[in-house]
Amino acid sequence: MTHLTLYNTRTRAKAPFVPLDPANVRAYLCGPTVYDRAHIGNARNVVIFDVLIRLLRRLYPNVTYVRNITDVDDKINVRAKERGVSIEEVTQGPIRWYHEDMGALYTLPPDIEPRATAHIGEIIAIIEKLILNGHAYAAEGHVLFSVASDPDYGKFSGRTPDELIAGARVDVAPYKREAGDFVLWKPSTPDLPGWESPWGRGRPGWHIECSAMSHKHLGENFDIHGGGDDLIFPHHENELAQSCCAFPGSHYANVWVHNRMLLVNGEKMSKSLGNFLVLHEVLEKAPGEAVRFMLMRAHYRQTLDFSDAGLIEARKELDRFYRALEAHPGTVAAKMVPEEVMDPLLDDLNTPGAIAGLHALADQAIAGDAEAAAEMRAAGQVLGLFNMTPEEWFAGGIDEAVKTLAEGRMAARKAKDFAESDRIRDLLLKEHGVIIEDGPGGTYKLRKA
Repeated sequence: MTHLTLYNTRTRAKAPFVPLDPANVRAYLCGPTVYDRAHIGNARNVVIFDVLIRLLRRLYPNVTYVRNITDVDDKINVRAKERGVSIEEVTQGPIRWYHEDMGALYTLPPDIEPRATAHIGEIIAIIEKLILNGHAYAAEGHVLFSVASDPDYGKFSGRTPDELIAGARVDVAPYKREAGDFVLWKPSTPDLPGWESPWGRGRPGWHIECSAMSHKHLGENFDIHGGGDDLIFPHHENELAQSCCAFPGSHYANVWVHNRMLLVNGEKMSKSLGNFLVLHEVLEKAPGEAVRFMLMRAHYRQTLDFSDAGLIEARKELDRFYRALEAHPGTVAAKMVPEEVMDPLLDDLNTPGAIAGLHALADQAIAGDAEAAAEMRAAGQVLGLFNMTPEEWFAGGIDEAVKTLAEGRMAARKAKDFAESDRIRDLLLKEHGVIIEDGPGGTYKLRKA
């Protein structure tokens, strides 16, 4: 396969990807609302989109990747009031944690990371366009999008008018013309953050933020918009409607890529079920590369069941890959990604197929094929894998107590106390799950069993 194909939520079909400008592919991913730690579900769409960005950069000379931060939101406001601090103080920590956690998964940072609070002027300008075009109206300090004014509203998510109202969980307020009309701007009381606008002091609704930020940094039309499938309605339905209505003749994002959500131990992740996995806590149990790898083991349009057992299996698979690379020290990445990995990725980001290709290459590398190891490294670049040396990988998670025992064993060997040397070797394996491998000149390597 030589061309990238993607499933487009908008057309409900898989088709060849044709960039609007092959010299600059433009992509937007809905980023976090920063009031707390990211959970494992938040990580899946970032990892999947990261693979897509890496792939696009193999295919095109320039890719502009934008991922926003929503730093004004009712949940943020509640936290600020509870703590008696500004929303800026509430969001500082979560933004830093988000960057740290996504970095631990080896995801590339976006080229542009706009924040909603830095785009209030752009938000107000788009709302004014919507009012001028007859698609929005002001009422009691609010500005609302008139769903009835857009004949295409609902086509993106494929919902009927009744389903749209039910799915939006709308507040049937007296100032609304129709129950499904959604808020673009809302008034702020003195105790809430707000900005001056033609409709009074207030703050933006959620959906309008992404329209303003994507328009400023990518233009009226761009190539790819990503996010979890929980955003299809109402967020992306509303985002598409207001953007196209504000800029008549535009189509906004050409291709919409949505990943399915994940389960945890076979159940929907929920705090009430006690299976809500904070990403930071998962990263304390396993290397970031293992977490990343597990998030790629199912196709992005399939549900992924995240479990401790699955994480252990993911780590074992990576162990095998690193052993294949270990057999060929000093090997650098091949110039081309091998077709065993590239072809599945070009076919709608088929990561399970790409992983199967990696296993085939690992077989060859273990059998002595150095070129296969070089191709594995090239594949790792597009998949975001093999970020460590084999020595670093196998030493990962080995604490100082283990290292102290290993040094004690080497001292015993030097003193020719082989009984003590064997005792420590057995202790390392039985109590710590660590294998010690002797090398030339009194050297050794430690790796997890």
